[in-house]
Amino acid sequence: MGLLDMDSTAASIGVSVAVLRFLLCFVATIPVSFSWRFVPSRLGKHIYAAASGVFLSYLSFGFSSNLHFLVPMTIGYASMAIYRPLSGFITFFLGFAYLIGCHVFYMSGDAWKEGGIDSTGALMVLTLKVISCSINYNDGMLKEEGLREAQKKNRLIQMPSLIEYFGYCLCCGSHFAGPVFEMKDYLEWTEEKGIWAVSEKGKRPSPYGAMIRAIFQAAICMALYLYLVPQFPLTRFTEPVYQEWGFWKRLGYQYMAGFTARWKYYFIWSISEASIIISGLGFSGWADETQTKAKWDRAKNVDILGVELAKSAVQIPLFWNIQVSTWLRHYVYERIVKPGKKAGFFQLLATQTVSAVWHGLYPGYIIFFVQSALMIDGSKAIYRWQQAIPPKMAMLRHVLVLINFLYTVLVLNYSSVGFMVLSLHETIVAFKSVYYIGTVIPIAVLLLSYLVPVKPVRPKARKEE
Repeated sequence: MGLLDMDSTAASIGVSVAVLRFLLCFVATIPVSFSWRFVPSRLGKHIYAAASGVFLSYLSFGFSSNLHFLVPMTIGYASMAIYRPLSGFITFFLGFAYLIGCHVFYMSGDAWKEGGIDSTGALMVLTLKVISCSINYNDGMLKEEGLREAQKKNRLIQMPSLIEYFGYCLCCGSHFAGPVFEMKDYLEWTEEKGIWAVSEKGKRPSPYGAMIRAIFQAAICMALYLYLVPQFPLTRFTEPVYQEWGFWKRLGYQYMAGFTARWKYYFIWSISEASIIISGLGFSGWADETQTKAKWDRAKNVDILGVELAKSAVQIPLFWNIQVSTWLRHYVYERIVKPGKKAGFFQLLATQTVSAVWHGLYPGYIIFFVQSALMIDGSKAIYRWQQAIPPKMAMLRHVLVLINFLYTVLVLNYSSVGFMVLSLHETIVAFKSVYYIGTVIPIAVLLLSYLVPVKPVRPKARKEE
């Protein structure tokens, strides 16, 4: 495709040439991942995974992107080789420090907001990969007793070879936008071990149906996004016409702005899901003993209906950016809880703060993730009240279910404004326009939960949350 064609095509779909180039390379991860299946040897597969990731990054972002990727990869591998007992700690802090430096230098949030693109998004995914690899190698020194199930499953007894490490880090199917996966899974997938071993019945899961579904979902998401985005621009929050509207219209616009923005992410994650599925890495086991229905949960990064119809804010991390939420749970949330103690608001806030810093040091991100910690804790309080109602008062319980759903919709879309507009001024203007309702309500709910503490009727209520 010539430069003139790129210009006209980009203009026709309303994106920059840089974004169009990225999208083409991003979609190309599907055939590139498919071709991985036919590379003959283990060594060949590792080389192909690394080389294809390097090449697509070069086409998308230029030569400098691969130099940026080399920094956290070197930090991670060197820390494992030189000082294993603290390799996870070293990689976590140095990896995050470099990522933050790139966020600040490139002002990546502003670039994304204005329709630009740079390699920082891919660097974000890579940073999580190198950290988890180092922590799991660190965990390999520990005795199994006392380890959590995830630690037992993912720990690395032996250090990966350099080519295995490069293949894992740059594997094209997940390199641009995730999902994040574990080094142990990557090695078993490449070596056809574990769930990827040919079954006793000689069956291999067919990826084609699941891949077509993911591509079809991506097409619908992109079409909806392109239809909605001109009608609900983010610039409207600071336009005079927005301030002239009444409270309910402003609140409705905040919902629609958040709703519109989510379809872009749904599209991106659907494409990466298709790519991971077609490679075979997305396989996560059989749904039944007859091995007729394969599960592809490892590739899944979003449950669209789950997000849009979440009954509780607690469910959002289970449905949105699923693999990053899992990473945060395994490598931050669970590891700052003292043995024998239960996690509380501090652990939740610390985890959300790490997520905010991972996205970039914009006030909007920090506000959004602090807000989301309040939102989730408030939703838990409503849920506890709901579970404390005796079964014979079913109607009242249904009312509280509805209240929790409406609470989640309101606070999530109110908070999302900060994530979208990024600047402190624009975030405050939008929040003030609806009288800070999405901040006031969670705080009021939490204060009320201390005044009206309850014990659930059913001891198993936490599982259902």
